[in-house]
Amino acid sequence: MAGGARKKGMITDINVTPLVDIMLVLLIIFMLTANLIAKQAIEVDLPKASQGSSPPPTTLAVTLTKAGGLYLNGKEVTPAVLRDEVKAAVAKDKKTQVMIAADKYTSHGRVVWVIDVVKSLGVGSFAIQIDPASLQPPGADKTVN
Repeated sequence: MAGGARKKGMITDINVTPLVDIMLVLLIIFMLTANLIAKQAIEVDLPKASQGSSPPPTTLAVTLTKAGGLYLNGKEVTPAVLRDEVKAAVAKDKKTQVMIAADKYTSHGRVVWVIDVVKSLGVGSFAIQIDPASLQPPGADKTVN
């Protein structure tokens, strides 16, 4: 009866020994893994230079308007001038980028033409500017009866 005897009433004590044991085991695990992670890094004392950063690549902004206008960096240009300017920019900086902005009612063919021109002149990176707020395709706001 001694092993199974229990005082009647509520249990008012909380045994924190298992909690402390678990916390100590977790602490040891974290200490060991932190040591392994820190040893995987290779310590290198890098030299210092005042001109260490590379300049950002040249970015050209090409804009196509609804009326058919062609703009390069905010100035209206002809297709021949666009070719000359892009060619000159690529000759100066091989990492030249082009940002293409076109009115949503501009012909798809004109946008493809601009992409073709800049890629043929050596531009390796281009982006098409969008309005992230408009989630519907053009004309989707019109109701169909």
